[in-house]
Amino acid sequence: MILYVAFTVVPLGYAFGSSFFAQRLTGGGILGTRRTVFVWFENYAEVLTNASLVAGLGRLAIYGIIAVPLTLGLALLFALLLDASGTRLKRFGRTAIFIPYAVPGVVAALMWGFMYLPATSPFSYVTRAMGLGTIPFLEPHGLYGSIANITVWGGIGFNMLVIYTALRSIPNEMIEAARIDGAGEVQVALRIKVPLVGPALVLTSIFALLGALQLYGEPAMLMPLTNSISTTWAPLMTIYRDAFVLDNLSSAAAASMVLAIGTAAVSVVVLVVVRRLSRRGMA
Repeated sequence: MILYVAFTVVPLGYAFGSSFFAQRLTGGGILGTRRTVFVWFENYAEVLTNASLVAGLGRLAIYGIIAVPLTLGLALLFALLLDASGTRLKRFGRTAIFIPYAVPGVVAALMWGFMYLPATSPFSYVTRAMGLGTIPFLEPHGLYGSIANITVWGGIGFNMLVIYTALRSIPNEMIEAARIDGAGEVQVALRIKVPLVGPALVLTSIFALLGALQLYGEPAMLMPLTNSISTTWAPLMTIYRDAFVLDNLSSAAAASMVLAIGTAAVSVVVLVVVRRLSRRGMA
Protein backbone atom coordinates (compact mmCIF):
# COMPACT_ATOMS: atom_id res chain seq x y z
CA MET A 1 0.00 0.00 0.00
CA ILE A 2 2.89 2.37 0.76
CA LEU A 3 4.42 1.74 -2.67
CA TYR A 4 1.01 2.09 -4.36
CA VAL A 5 0.37 5.43 -2.66
CA ALA A 6 3.90 6.71 -3.30
CA PHE A 7 4.15 5.74 -6.98
CA THR A 8 0.52 5.85 -8.15
CA VAL A 9 -1.78 7.92 -5.95
CA VAL A 10 0.65 10.79 -5.27
CA PRO A 11 1.77 11.23 -8.94
CA LEU A 12 -1.86 10.99 -10.06
CA GLY A 13 -2.90 13.66 -7.57
CA TYR A 14 0.03 15.87 -8.58
CA ALA A 15 -0.87 15.56 -12.28
CA PHE A 16 -4.51 16.29 -11.56
CA GLY A 17 -3.63 19.41 -9.56
CA SER A 18 -1.07 20.61 -12.14
CA SER A 19 -3.64 20.35 -14.93
CA PHE A 20 -5.51 23.37 -13.52
CA PHE A 21 -2.47 25.68 -13.51
CA ALA A 22 -0.32 27.26 -16.20
CA GLN A 23 2.74 29.49 -16.53
CA ARG A 24 1.90 33.07 -17.49
CA LEU A 25 4.16 36.07 -18.18
CA THR A 26 3.21 38.97 -15.94
CA GLY A 27 4.53 42.52 -15.86
CA GLY A 28 5.09 42.79 -19.61
CA GLY A 29 8.27 43.61 -21.48
CA ILE A 30 11.66 41.99 -21.10
CA LEU A 31 11.50 42.32 -17.32
CA GLY A 32 8.28 40.35 -17.05
CA THR A 33 8.23 37.38 -14.72
CA ARG A 34 6.67 33.97 -15.17
CA ARG A 35 4.11 33.05 -12.56
CA THR A 36 1.97 29.99 -12.00
CA VAL A 37 -1.70 30.97 -12.21
CA PHE A 38 -4.94 29.05 -11.80
CA VAL A 39 -6.65 28.69 -15.20
CA TRP A 40 -9.58 26.40 -14.40
CA PHE A 41 -10.28 24.12 -17.42
CA GLU A 42 -8.27 26.09 -19.95
CA ASN A 43 -5.64 23.35 -20.29
CA TYR A 44 -8.33 20.74 -20.91
CA ALA A 45 -9.90 22.91 -23.61
CA GLU A 46 -6.52 23.22 -25.32
CA VAL A 47 -5.94 19.48 -25.10
CA LEU A 48 -9.32 18.61 -26.62
CA THR A 49 -8.63 20.97 -29.53
CA ASN A 50 -5.00 19.91 -30.00
CA ALA A 51 -4.79 18.63 -33.57
CA SER A 52 -1.66 16.56 -32.89
CA LEU A 53 -3.22 14.78 -29.93
CA VAL A 54 -6.51 14.14 -31.74
CA ALA A 55 -4.62 12.72 -34.74
CA GLY A 56 -2.58 10.55 -32.37
CA LEU A 57 -5.79 9.20 -30.83
CA GLY A 58 -7.01 8.29 -34.32
CA ARG A 59 -3.79 6.41 -35.06
CA LEU A 60 -4.06 4.73 -31.66
CA ALA A 61 -7.59 3.57 -32.50
CA ILE A 62 -6.43 2.00 -35.77
CA TYR A 63 -3.55 0.29 -33.99
CA GLY A 64 -5.88 -1.00 -31.26
CA ILE A 65 -8.33 -2.44 -33.77
CA ILE A 66 -5.46 -4.49 -35.19
CA ALA A 67 -3.52 -5.42 -32.05
CA VAL A 68 -6.19 -6.18 -29.43
CA PRO A 69 -8.28 -8.74 -31.38
CA LEU A 70 -5.15 -10.46 -32.68
CA THR A 71 -3.62 -10.71 -29.21
CA LEU A 72 -6.76 -12.12 -27.62
CA GLY A 73 -7.67 -14.36 -30.55
CA LEU A 74 -4.24 -15.96 -30.83
CA ALA A 75 -3.89 -16.30 -27.05
CA LEU A 76 -7.24 -18.11 -26.88
CA LEU A 77 -6.35 -20.29 -29.86
CA PHE A 78 -2.99 -21.34 -28.42
CA ALA A 79 -4.53 -21.98 -25.00
CA LEU A 80 -7.21 -24.22 -26.53
CA LEU A 81 -4.63 -26.09 -28.62
CA LEU A 82 -2.41 -26.68 -25.58
CA ASP A 83 -5.42 -27.87 -23.58
CA ALA A 84 -6.62 -30.29 -26.28
CA SER A 85 -6.30 -33.96 -25.41
CA GLY A 86 -4.21 -34.94 -28.44
CA THR A 87 -1.63 -32.14 -28.21
CA ARG A 88 1.97 -33.25 -27.69
CA LEU A 89 4.91 -31.36 -26.19
CA LYS A 90 2.61 -29.16 -24.11
CA ARG A 91 5.34 -28.00 -21.75
CA PHE A 92 7.60 -27.02 -24.63
CA GLY A 93 4.70 -25.25 -26.34
CA ARG A 94 3.83 -23.22 -23.25
CA THR A 95 7.44 -22.18 -22.79
CA ALA A 96 7.98 -21.29 -26.46
CA ILE A 97 4.84 -19.14 -26.58
CA PHE A 98 5.56 -17.45 -23.25
CA ILE A 99 9.25 -16.61 -23.86
CA PRO A 100 8.60 -13.47 -26.01
CA TYR A 101 6.71 -11.93 -23.05
CA ALA A 102 9.95 -12.05 -21.03
CA VAL A 103 11.76 -9.94 -23.64
CA PRO A 104 11.74 -6.23 -22.62
CA GLY A 105 9.60 -4.07 -24.90
CA VAL A 106 12.52 -1.83 -25.88
CA VAL A 107 14.65 -4.82 -26.87
CA ALA A 108 11.77 -6.36 -28.83
CA ALA A 109 11.14 -3.09 -30.69
CA LEU A 110 14.82 -2.72 -31.62
CA MET A 111 15.06 -6.37 -32.70
CA TRP A 112 11.97 -6.16 -34.92
CA GLY A 113 13.05 -2.73 -36.15
CA PHE A 114 16.21 -4.14 -37.69
CA MET A 115 14.18 -6.96 -39.20
CA TYR A 116 11.93 -4.30 -40.76
CA LEU A 117 14.74 -2.18 -42.24
CA PRO A 118 15.10 -2.92 -45.98
CA ALA A 119 18.91 -3.23 -45.70
CA THR A 120 18.87 -5.73 -42.83
CA SER A 121 15.45 -7.41 -43.10
CA PRO A 122 15.59 -11.16 -43.76
CA PHE A 123 12.00 -11.00 -45.00
CA SER A 124 12.76 -8.31 -47.57
CA TYR A 125 15.88 -10.27 -48.60
CA VAL A 126 13.66 -13.21 -49.53
CA THR A 127 11.11 -11.07 -51.38
CA ARG A 128 13.86 -9.28 -53.30
CA ALA A 129 15.34 -12.60 -54.28
CA MET A 130 11.92 -13.62 -55.58
CA GLY A 131 11.65 -10.39 -57.57
CA LEU A 132 8.84 -8.98 -55.41
CA GLY A 133 10.74 -5.97 -54.08
CA THR A 134 11.12 -4.77 -50.52
CA ILE A 135 8.34 -5.21 -47.96
CA PRO A 136 7.20 -1.72 -46.79
CA PHE A 137 7.26 -2.50 -43.07
CA LEU A 138 8.12 1.08 -42.06
CA GLU A 139 6.10 2.91 -44.70
CA PRO A 140 2.86 4.68 -43.68
CA HIS A 141 0.55 1.96 -45.09
CA GLY A 142 2.49 -0.86 -43.41
CA LEU A 143 3.43 0.83 -40.17
CA TYR A 144 0.31 -0.08 -38.17
CA GLY A 145 0.76 -3.78 -38.84
CA SER A 146 4.47 -3.59 -38.05
CA ILE A 147 3.93 -1.95 -34.65
CA ALA A 148 1.00 -4.24 -33.86
CA ASN A 149 3.15 -7.26 -34.71
CA ILE A 150 5.68 -6.30 -32.01
CA THR A 151 3.05 -5.97 -29.28
CA VAL A 152 1.16 -9.09 -30.36
CA TRP A 153 4.38 -11.12 -30.46
CA GLY A 154 5.24 -10.01 -26.93
CA GLY A 155 1.75 -10.09 -25.43
CA ILE A 156 0.32 -13.43 -26.55
CA GLY A 157 2.30 -15.49 -24.03
CA PHE A 158 0.98 -13.81 -20.88
CA ASN A 159 -2.64 -13.80 -22.04
CA MET A 160 -2.34 -17.40 -23.22
CA LEU A 161 -1.07 -18.44 -19.79
CA VAL A 162 -4.02 -16.75 -18.03
CA ILE A 163 -6.56 -18.44 -20.31
CA TYR A 164 -4.77 -21.79 -20.17
CA THR A 165 -4.79 -21.72 -16.36
CA ALA A 166 -8.55 -21.11 -16.45
CA LEU A 167 -9.00 -24.00 -18.89
CA ARG A 168 -7.15 -26.37 -16.57
CA SER A 169 -9.66 -25.60 -13.80
CA ILE A 170 -12.63 -26.90 -15.82
CA PRO A 171 -13.85 -30.24 -14.35
CA ASN A 172 -12.86 -33.20 -16.52
CA GLU A 173 -16.23 -34.81 -15.85
CA MET A 174 -17.99 -32.08 -17.82
CA ILE A 175 -15.70 -32.47 -20.82
CA GLU A 176 -15.90 -36.27 -20.74
CA ALA A 177 -19.71 -36.10 -20.61
CA ALA A 178 -19.72 -33.92 -23.72
CA ARG A 179 -17.45 -36.35 -25.56
CA ILE A 180 -19.68 -39.28 -24.59
CA ASP A 181 -22.60 -37.37 -26.10
CA GLY A 182 -20.68 -37.24 -29.38
CA ALA A 183 -19.13 -33.77 -29.20
CA GLY A 184 -15.88 -33.37 -31.08
CA GLU A 185 -12.83 -31.42 -29.94
CA VAL A 186 -13.98 -28.25 -31.72
CA GLN A 187 -17.49 -28.46 -30.24
CA VAL A 188 -16.08 -29.03 -26.75
CA ALA A 189 -13.85 -25.98 -27.16
CA LEU A 190 -16.55 -23.64 -28.47
CA ARG A 191 -19.53 -24.76 -26.38
CA ILE A 192 -17.92 -25.70 -23.08
CA LYS A 193 -14.41 -24.37 -22.67
CA VAL A 194 -14.78 -20.86 -24.09
CA PRO A 195 -17.97 -19.97 -22.13
CA LEU A 196 -16.47 -21.30 -18.88
CA VAL A 197 -13.31 -19.18 -19.16
CA GLY A 198 -15.32 -15.97 -19.46
CA PRO A 199 -13.67 -14.32 -16.41
CA ALA A 200 -10.22 -15.01 -17.87
CA LEU A 201 -11.31 -13.52 -21.19
CA VAL A 202 -12.56 -10.42 -19.37
CA LEU A 203 -9.22 -10.08 -17.58
CA THR A 204 -7.12 -10.54 -20.70
CA SER A 205 -9.35 -8.13 -22.64
CA ILE A 206 -8.72 -5.42 -20.06
CA PHE A 207 -4.97 -6.14 -20.08
CA ALA A 208 -4.78 -6.00 -23.89
CA LEU A 209 -6.82 -2.80 -24.02
CA LEU A 210 -4.70 -1.07 -21.37
CA GLY A 211 -1.55 -2.12 -23.19
CA ALA A 212 -2.86 -0.67 -26.45
CA LEU A 213 -3.84 2.65 -24.86
CA GLN A 214 -0.38 2.96 -23.28
CA LEU A 215 1.45 2.58 -26.59
CA TYR A 216 4.76 4.41 -26.46
CA GLY A 217 7.89 2.27 -26.50
CA GLU A 218 7.41 0.60 -29.88
CA PRO A 219 6.89 3.75 -32.01
CA ALA A 220 9.50 5.65 -29.99
CA MET A 221 12.12 2.97 -30.71
CA LEU A 222 11.17 2.74 -34.39
CA MET A 223 11.13 6.52 -34.89
CA PRO A 224 14.88 6.82 -35.68
CA LEU A 225 14.49 4.12 -38.34
CA THR A 226 11.76 5.78 -40.42
CA ASN A 227 10.33 9.17 -41.34
CA SER A 228 6.79 7.84 -41.02
CA ILE A 229 6.75 8.23 -37.22
CA SER A 230 6.68 11.74 -35.79
CA THR A 231 7.17 12.86 -32.20
CA THR A 232 3.37 13.04 -31.85
CA TRP A 233 2.50 9.73 -33.53
CA ALA A 234 0.93 8.31 -30.34
CA PRO A 235 -0.81 10.25 -27.53
CA LEU A 236 1.85 9.35 -24.96
CA MET A 237 4.54 10.61 -27.34
CA THR A 238 2.73 13.96 -27.51
CA ILE A 239 2.51 14.07 -23.72
CA TYR A 240 6.22 13.29 -23.41
CA ARG A 241 7.11 16.03 -25.91
CA ASP A 242 4.98 18.62 -24.11
CA ALA A 243 6.38 17.73 -20.69
CA PHE A 244 10.07 17.18 -21.35
CA VAL A 245 10.81 18.94 -24.64
CA LEU A 246 8.53 21.97 -24.61
CA ASP A 247 8.50 22.22 -20.79
CA ASN A 248 4.70 22.55 -20.82
CA LEU A 249 3.94 20.43 -17.78
CA SER A 250 0.42 21.79 -17.33
CA SER A 251 -0.69 20.78 -20.83
CA ALA A 252 0.97 17.38 -20.44
CA ALA A 253 -0.80 16.85 -17.11
CA ALA A 254 -4.18 17.73 -18.62
CA ALA A 255 -3.58 15.40 -21.57
CA SER A 256 -2.56 12.63 -19.17
CA MET A 257 -5.78 13.05 -17.20
CA VAL A 258 -7.88 13.01 -20.38
CA LEU A 259 -6.13 9.83 -21.51
CA ALA A 260 -6.56 8.24 -18.07
CA ILE A 261 -10.27 9.06 -17.94
CA GLY A 262 -10.74 7.77 -21.47
CA THR A 263 -8.86 4.58 -20.61
CA ALA A 264 -11.06 3.99 -17.55
CA ALA A 265 -14.24 4.62 -19.54
CA VAL A 266 -13.25 2.29 -22.39
CA SER A 267 -12.19 -0.39 -19.88
CA VAL A 268 -15.59 -0.26 -18.16
CA VAL A 269 -17.39 -0.54 -21.51
CA VAL A 270 -15.27 -3.52 -22.55
CA LEU A 271 -15.80 -5.14 -19.15
CA VAL A 272 -19.59 -4.84 -19.41
CA VAL A 273 -19.72 -6.04 -23.02
CA VAL A 274 -17.47 -9.07 -22.46
CA ARG A 275 -19.36 -10.10 -19.34
CA ARG A 276 -22.68 -9.95 -21.17
CA LEU A 277 -21.31 -11.99 -24.06
CA SER A 278 -19.89 -14.54 -21.61
CA ARG A 279 -23.22 -14.87 -19.80
CA ARG A 280 -25.04 -15.37 -23.09
CA GLY A 281 -22.53 -18.04 -24.09
CA MET A 282 -22.97 -19.85 -20.79
CA ALA A 283 -26.77 -19.66 -21.15
